[in-house]
Amino acid sequence: MRTAGRICALGALSGPAWMPKMSFADSHDSSSDLIIQIFLRGGADGMTMCVPFGDADYYTVRQSLAIADPSSMSADKATDLDGFFGLPPALVGLKPMWDAGEFAIVHNTGFPFIDRSHFNAMNLIERGTGSPGISTGWLGRHLLSRNLPAGDRILALAPQGNLPTTLFGAPQAVVMEDIDAFGLEGNWDFPATRMPFLESVYSNSVDVLKESAEATVGTLDLIGSLQAGYGGPANGAMYPDHDFGRGMETIARVAKADVGLEAACIDLGNWDHHGNQGPISGDMASKMKTLADGLVAFRDDMGSRFDNTTVVVISEFGRRVEQNGSGGTDHGTAGTMFVLGGAVNGGQVFADWVGLDPSVLEDGIDLPITIDSRDVLGEILQKRAGNSDLSTVFPGHTMDFQNIVTVG
Repeated sequence: MRTAGRICALGALSGPAWMPKMSFADSHDSSSDLIIQIFLRGGADGMTMCVPFGDADYYTVRQSLAIADPSSMSADKATDLDGFFGLPPALVGLKPMWDAGEFAIVHNTGFPFIDRSHFNAMNLIERGTGSPGISTGWLGRHLLSRNLPAGDRILALAPQGNLPTTLFGAPQAVVMEDIDAFGLEGNWDFPATRMPFLESVYSNSVDVLKESAEATVGTLDLIGSLQAGYGGPANGAMYPDHDFGRGMETIARVAKADVGLEAACIDLGNWDHHGNQGPISGDMASKMKTLADGLVAFRDDMGSRFDNTTVVVISEFGRRVEQNGSGGTDHGTAGTMFVLGGAVNGGQVFADWVGLDPSVLEDGIDLPITIDSRDVLGEILQKRAGNSDLSTVFPGHTMDFQNIVTVG
């Protein structure tokens, strides 16, 4: 239990009915940025999320999936970003953040140690290394390196049903799908009796059980303070009525409560579009709209706190350059990352675009990785979260920063 409470931060514990489905946490004030990972599970198509309309070959390889050039008369055309790349219509809600310098895109990026298997790629990416024998996540190792003192706090948050691998090893983490329903399970006819029972039954126990029980009570008290008096999102923010939207609202709510939150991870799934991709009015368009709406609402809700927030949107890999015969795209290599926040050198697409001719593609079919995603994540951790030991977070990798964020 000590391991679960203090180190591994498991999302739920099996046991008697009165035990909470929760993790444990402590609290501490910090000037470090809040780092948020949004994982688009399934392999999001980067060439749709950031359209290379300036490359004529794009319209040859994506006959029915290509987003129209911004200069066209189509109502479904891309929104120009820099004369070469553009946003698809479903992501146009992010353009004001682009214009404000709070949103940057990294193209032709990925993790060179992965393959085209969803499970293997996600597992290795979240661990941050292709080296065997490392069980913790890259963000979990970062938080461990902070060596923060104990106390009632929520250091890391996953507003969903499970702890993502990225946060494995993170101390003081909470898995919490619904902040208002979070608490001890049991017979709700006797809600006032469960906490005193938990406090008393382990009061004379051995240290392992006593410490875990105390951590449970401390976390429940802390979250109880967040449940009281919540008046809804600030600044007129309107989150999408979706698990992702509700999760982003939970992150904002905990961040604004000043309980020490430094990291959060949330998933947005089902990006594996082998057929009927639908970048304009189909499934992918719907997914992109949900992502954009959630990000816009979060930015509005956070207000000035967005200045000390960095959001990274990643996926396990991109898709093949050429569309398939089913109106979709198959597993590829390089994709895109979105980086948003008050300290982002935004309004730029960071890319070493080599073109779409088969002679320059990976295996003749995929966008090659020209920017290692670890360079992006490492730069954020060093410049925005004060991590000076990136070799522990990303073992075996030599960093090559891209100047995507400013120094905090």
